[in-house]
Formats: sequence, structure tokens, C-alpha cells
Amino acid sequence: MSQPTHTRIRMFNTKDTYPNQSLDNDLCQAVRAGNTVYLRGQIGTDFDGRLVGLGDPRAQAEQAMRNVKQLLEEAGSDLSHIVKTTTYLTDVRFREPVYREVGEWLKGVFPISTGITVVALGQPEWLMEIDVIAVIPDGWTPPQA
Repeated sequence: MSQPTHTRIRMFNTKDTYPNQSLDNDLCQAVRAGNTVYLRGQIGTDFDGRLVGLGDPRAQAEQAMRNVKQLLEEAGSDLSHIVKTTTYLTDVRFREPVYREVGEWLKGVFPISTGITVVALGQPEWLMEIDVIAVIPDGWTPPQA
């Protein structure tokens, strides 16, 4: 039997995370494949399922970036390794507060970035979502706490 080529981080089933919808999908928050880390779109909900910042796109972006940071660390990476972000907004007027918040977290990182305005996200109270890809440099080791 071959060895797995990737690590799944924070696995879950959508019937638990979306009890108001009839779903049954096995997913995870992050996948590390070699030196590449792919994050599931992160929103203003913490890992206990509590929405932070109802009606406030900046506060939701702040929580989403907290999640991004934590997931990258759990994958053996950090924010400086981000190479691509895709940000989804439910209203173009949210661009400035969301991008300002994300920009504070990614100061000096210089990823490529795509921004998209959509009609809606997975739940009506979600105002933004950010999807991230990071690449860990060869030989990099996380700092010791």
C-alpha cells in the first residue's frame, strides 16, 4: 500500500457544521500536499462554529484571518508562505474594510490576489470568505514556541 501524499487537517462532516441544510459531505479545513497548503474558504466563524461580526465585514475578515493563521500553523506553515488569496464578497462596498483587514495580516507578504463579488455565500449572514494557498520553503521549520 502506498503512503499518503497529503495530510488532512480538521476533518468534519457538513451535517454537523450546517445543521440547517440537508448535507452529508466529508471535508476538512486544510490539506497539506508536499510543501503546498490549501485552505478551505475561511469566513467569520470560529472553529467552535460561532459567527464573529454579524453584519460587520471587517470583523468577519479579522476572524477569517485568525483561522487562516491557525490552520497554516497546524499545517507546519505560516502567513509569510501565502502565495495566493481569493476573496469573495457579498457586496462590493465591503471591499475596502475587508481588504484593509486582510492587508494588515499580510503586510510584506505580497501574494497574488483575486477578488470576486458574489450574490451569496453558504449562509446568509456570511459577508466575506477568503481562500488561501501557501507554499512552505524547502528546509523551513516552524519557530519553537
